[in-house]
Amino acid sequence: MLRELHIENLAVIENATVSLGSGLNIFTGETGAGKSILIGGINAVLGQRIFRDTVRAGAEKAYIEAVFDDLPPSVRLSLEELGITPEDELIISREISADGRGTARINSRAVSVSALKDIGERLVNIHGQHDSQVLLDPSKHLGILDSFGDTLPVLEDYRTTFRELQAAARKIKELKLKSAETARREAYLRSLVDDIKPLGLTPDEEEQVEERFKILDNSLELARSINSAVLLLTGDDDTDGAAGEVLSALNELNAAGDILSSLKPLNERLQSLSIELSDVSEELTRLGETLDIDPAEYECLSGRRDDILSLKRRYGGSLRDIIELCQKSEAELSQLYGGEAELERLESEKDALLAAVSKKAENLHALRKAAAERFKEQVETELKFLNMPEVRLEVKLEKGKLTGTGMDSAEFLISSNRGEEPKPVAKIASGGELSRIMLALKTVLADRDDIPTLIFDEIDAGVSGRAAQKIGVKLKELSRHRQVICVTHLAQIAINGDEHILIEKSEVGSRTVTDIKKLNFEGRKLEIARILGGDRITDTVLKDAEEQLLTALGKE
Repeated sequence: MLRELHIENLAVIENATVSLGSGLNIFTGETGAGKSILIGGINAVLGQRIFRDTVRAGAEKAYIEAVFDDLPPSVRLSLEELGITPEDELIISREISADGRGTARINSRAVSVSALKDIGERLVNIHGQHDSQVLLDPSKHLGILDSFGDTLPVLEDYRTTFRELQAAARKIKELKLKSAETARREAYLRSLVDDIKPLGLTPDEEEQVEERFKILDNSLELARSINSAVLLLTGDDDTDGAAGEVLSALNELNAAGDILSSLKPLNERLQSLSIELSDVSEELTRLGETLDIDPAEYECLSGRRDDILSLKRRYGGSLRDIIELCQKSEAELSQLYGGEAELERLESEKDALLAAVSKKAENLHALRKAAAERFKEQVETELKFLNMPEVRLEVKLEKGKLTGTGMDSAEFLISSNRGEEPKPVAKIASGGELSRIMLALKTVLADRDDIPTLIFDEIDAGVSGRAAQKIGVKLKELSRHRQVICVTHLAQIAINGDEHILIEKSEVGSRTVTDIKKLNFEGRKLEIARILGGDRITDTVLKDAEEQLLTALGKE
């Protein structure tokens, strides 16, 4: 519960500390005394938005600190998730500078405002005349119904199976994506292998093909050169050629050699040269005969050459690299599989889980439907007690698609007058009606949630007389289960408090200052008398205030 609140330099509150009790805590004071600022301070430490213009004029910063004890399990769990070890008490602080900068802390550790808000929602529920978010937000109504109907264990069992269904669906999706990716990969590898393997390539084939193609492609020029060389060596009908000339020279020197012996070595050399020229001429002739072009061979080599060049453009690297790529692709193809059996198993598992989830959702719907009837009856009973006998509550429970909360959506509908069609709360209820409807809900749900502190800010708006008296009784009843803080202007409510805090303003010099103090019995009597009689507090009014207090306290 909220045990203590300390505020510094927040609007008209310069420095104030208020201690609170575990039962019904009543805040009263004249209009403008600072009650709303006090609630604003509580809102601030709960993570709500705070503006820099709320810093007291002339001050550098505002500071709000709240001390909580008897922490519920949900708060302890949230603290652990934040890495904060839960202790016997929880100190939450909020600081905002005049320039707009601020900090938030939990047990002296800096935290984000969103973390503060998460913790705050588990500690305190504030309901004000203009703060009926729970009633006005249909997305929260199903949670209220589940809290009332004790369906949370069934809901958690449903959620467990629903999460299993989601997991199976994710696996199927992943496997299908993987299968599609595998199929694409397999098609690519198959295309690659079919493109390369049938060619029967060898690592050094490119060099061989290029060499032979170059010869065939240049065969005409080669044949001309060889024929010219043979002609120069052997001559024709008109010339003797080099071999004939050498032979003539040899014949001339043979006769002279008999006379000049020194010519013999030269004759021998010319003899050798004549033989060599004849051999060269014969080899050139034979080589020339091989240069006759075979069109089929030329076409085959040309096509092979184009195939190799095409592969190199598509796959890059050398011919050796391409052959290696083909071999690796074949090896990878042998390892790929479709996973059809696993997919079939998962589909079967998903169907079974879907059937189980659907059955549990139907069971949950039936429990909620029964709970909705009981909820309607109990809330209407409370509303009747709170002087709203004509108000009718309907729980619009509709089936839809399966979600993490089942297949239901719920919305509270209100009919303010007999014969009127129920409509959403936001379109029907006034501020005073919202306050009493919320009080009725809180009373019905009193022992079904673990939020330890409830704050009602001016729940008496728009009510008086007997309705106000009954609100006071209900607040007292509600405070038996949790701490209740109530800001009120009505004596019928204020007299029921276990603790009574007065918020009053005064002038100190040229400044307005708000004081907060806890009242004893005499102080309460005077404050109740002020509420009853205004500025004229007569003995009769004092006596009436005293009697009402004693009656509420069970002492008369």
